[in-house]
Amino acid sequence: MSTQPRLLDQVRDTIRLKHYSIRTEETYIGWIKRYIFFHNKRHPKDMGEIEIKAFLTNLAVNRNVAASTQNQAFNALLFLYREVLKQNFGDFSDTVRAKKPKRLPIVFTKAEVKLIIEQLDGAKWLMAQLMYGSGLRLMECMRLRVKDIDFSYRQVTVRDGKGGNDRMTMLPVITVETLNRHLEKVKLTHQLDLKAGFGSVYLPYALERKYKNANKSWGWQYVFPSTKRSIDPRSRIERRHHMHESVIQRAVRQAIRKAGITKGGNCHTLRHSFATHLLESGYDIRTVQELLGHKDVRTTMIYTHVLNRGGRAVQSPGDMLWN
Repeated sequence: MSTQPRLLDQVRDTIRLKHYSIRTEETYIGWIKRYIFFHNKRHPKDMGEIEIKAFLTNLAVNRNVAASTQNQAFNALLFLYREVLKQNFGDFSDTVRAKKPKRLPIVFTKAEVKLIIEQLDGAKWLMAQLMYGSGLRLMECMRLRVKDIDFSYRQVTVRDGKGGNDRMTMLPVITVETLNRHLEKVKLTHQLDLKAGFGSVYLPYALERKYKNANKSWGWQYVFPSTKRSIDPRSRIERRHHMHESVIQRAVRQAIRKAGITKGGNCHTLRHSFATHLLESGYDIRTVQELLGHKDVRTTMIYTHVLNRGGRAVQSPGDMLWN
């Protein structure tokens, strides 16, 4: 009798060995299942370049998915064949790809940001202030640990950000007093969890085995914990994870609506606004690049589209007429 693990279990084991997030695991597993069902439950080891191209082409042509969605599926299959099955993935240069539209980021004005944040309170106010005032991505904000906040130097350390890199950014002075009060409440909840026999938190990269009891230490706790404990889907341990991102996403959408702002926007728009407003204030693009954690300065340069200077600072002929 074969003791070979089932394919999806092999995928999960490989993903966890490489320390990919639970979200990536769920996404990759989902796409691999869709690929298998698309080809009538054939095993991927019995398929190859032709079947992969057919699946990706179907997504673009028949399903009309966004380019990012097709790329997500492509990456999942790339991982399956290269990392799990140890097979050559092939050449997909002639595969029909979903067209990626060129879009400029939506940016709030400073007055609009102020109006939006004024609609929020408590932890949601703090999270919005950090996404705008520190330039944090949504999940970077949700995954903040207590030890990553440095009140003395007024800075925030973003651990394992996009691309797996760490970076430093500023802690807005306006958040300090409220953040201190917030952490006092979080600490009380943590102490109650410890008394109840809980209080541990997820630690990345097997740090739990390396540093005994670190998972129960105050410094490793989430700045924005969930209101309830839950079962960790990987370890099956009952823990208090960070707040679910949908809480602040919903709150920001409601705040935008209450503020009477008609332009589209979400949590990430606060980060776009952070970058644009720094450039407007005269900070150089390399500094902004580092604060955002962009690998390539060309990514940061997209924010120059709203600046009143540079090659595209063209005055309307309608205004010239009356000058």
